[in-house]
Amino acid sequence: MPKISIILPTYNVEPYIERALQSCINQTFKDIEIIVVDDCGHDKSIEIAKDYAKKDERIKIIHNEKNLGTFASRNMGVFNSNADYIMFLDPDDYLELNACETINSYLDKKNQLIIFNFFNHGQSNLNIDFVCEDIQNFLLRYCIVFYKYHFLNPVFNKVYTKELLLQSLINIDAYARILMTEDLYLNFLYIQNIKDIYFLNENLYHYCENLNSITNEKQYIKIKSIIQDIEFVNHKLLFMSNSISKEYFLATRLSIYHSEIYKLDLTYKYLTKFFLKKLMLKIKRKMVKIKMKKYIKLAKDILKEENVSSSL
Repeated sequence: MPKISIILPTYNVEPYIERALQSCINQTFKDIEIIVVDDCGHDKSIEIAKDYAKKDERIKIIHNEKNLGTFASRNMGVFNSNADYIMFLDPDDYLELNACETINSYLDKKNQLIIFNFFNHGQSNLNIDFVCEDIQNFLLRYCIVFYKYHFLNPVFNKVYTKELLLQSLINIDAYARILMTEDLYLNFLYIQNIKDIYFLNENLYHYCENLNSITNEKQYIKIKSIIQDIEFVNHKLLFMSNSISKEYFLATRLSIYHSEIYKLDLTYKYLTKFFLKKLMLKIKRKMVKIKMKKYIKLAKDILKEENVSSSL
């Protein structure tokens, strides 16, 4: 049984998937499986993956019956994985060749969530040097510092345990079609079930912005779809925020407001032409910012009461 499963949700990434697969196949740590989830695209991505699968038995291809979107495709990969630990790789990105070997050094310590740094091509890299903390302390720091860098948002710079991922997906629709803020949704589902977190100050992942991706398509229909996804995830997070702890409550609420600002900005820029409507959107944005400051202050006050520094 492999130790690490790398899951690639694949949809129309023909120019990039070979690079992604090469970065998996050539890992210095070999005890892995590579799961390509075919999300019914229109190009030759899966044909390329099939050619690689013929040469490397560690590659497994899962075919969706129809296009399900990123969230459901990743979950499909989890359900079909055989390893105890899960990583996600977007096929337009790639891994450092020593990524799995570096990560493996920390798996036997029973870490429930490992977060590592990454190269952000086209932008300045974020390098956070942090210590192993309990999840409550991390969530407070997230409210104060990490949310600015979207550090909890992506799934690609994290290592999960399969057992806890499956537990996180039990009571939800794991096949919901979500293309935006789906990472944040999965991460908040997951951290409900963990007690500790480990930061690994190593750049192990290459994030490469795909200018043809869903987040960069500005057509009216796409924007409407993005806004619907944000509203769906925010509704779920709002419901979840009351269920765990004050730290979890603050972190989820702050994430909701952060997504709300993004939604308002999209609406302002692409969906609204009238002056009064634009003015109302600006007012709403200011009100959301005020709420964010309120929750950041609450997080700082809690850390102060616990006599813990809020700085990195």
